[in-house]
Amino acid sequence: MCKDCGCSITDHDHHHDHDTHHHDHGDYDHSHTHQAAHETLHHNPQLNDKKTIDVIKKILDKNDQEAHHNREHFNEHGVLAINLMSSPGSGKTALLEAMAGLAPFKFGVIEGDLETSRDADRLIAKGIPAVQIQTGSACHLDAFMVHKGLHDLPLAPLDVCFIENVGNLVCPASYDVGSHLNIVLVSIPEGEDKIAKYPVMFRTADLILITKTDLLPYFKYDIEREKAEARKIKPNVDILEVNINDEASIMGVIEWIEFKRKMRS
Repeated sequence: MCKDCGCSITDHDHHHDHDTHHHDHGDYDHSHTHQAAHETLHHNPQLNDKKTIDVIKKILDKNDQEAHHNREHFNEHGVLAINLMSSPGSGKTALLEAMAGLAPFKFGVIEGDLETSRDADRLIAKGIPAVQIQTGSACHLDAFMVHKGLHDLPLAPLDVCFIENVGNLVCPASYDVGSHLNIVLVSIPEGEDKIAKYPVMFRTADLILITKTDLLPYFKYDIEREKAEARKIKPNVDILEVNINDEASIMGVIEWIEFKRKMRS
């Protein structure tokens, strides 16, 4: 998997430096995802030697500092930043496309994929300001990549900035990118075991979207059981059902975001 996070490190040296941006942030709070990542290090038999743990902690510490800077940047512009996470094909880009003509707020997107600019091109075609970040071999966006994207995405005209993360239910959960909220999508065709099998990801969620609900008649999927599974992991999480062809379900997502936006203003 990714050479830039801890998922491929065993007992060899690992280097992850960003020489282009240096910021002094002072004291900051460690995120819940950062703490969860640290706990994972101590419980993973492949990552339990002191040298490896120290290296990965350093990576996460540097990332959290840059995430703090990103969040300050969003705050200065009055922009609500939302990290969209899911496995590949759950419908992140399709959701943003559907929101384009319905949302009362102006939004832009920092788009993350290993290769190509196809998703950003789709969004731009809908009139959505979008910047593509090509991660190469990295299986997640980190705060430094998002910082770079912010140089190319003017925030002044925006109310909301979506950070569409790389399709992956593992690594993005451990990296704070500077967002205010996390939305995690899971689609009906993925099967009804994803929430239980990837609890770290769903524990980070402020909102879970169960997408492609129009396909429920064709799959064995107990949607109420999955909602209950999600609330075992995070009791207070909000959950919405989404069918991209049903405008009312898209409006449900928009209204949730608009409520959160107004709460911050």
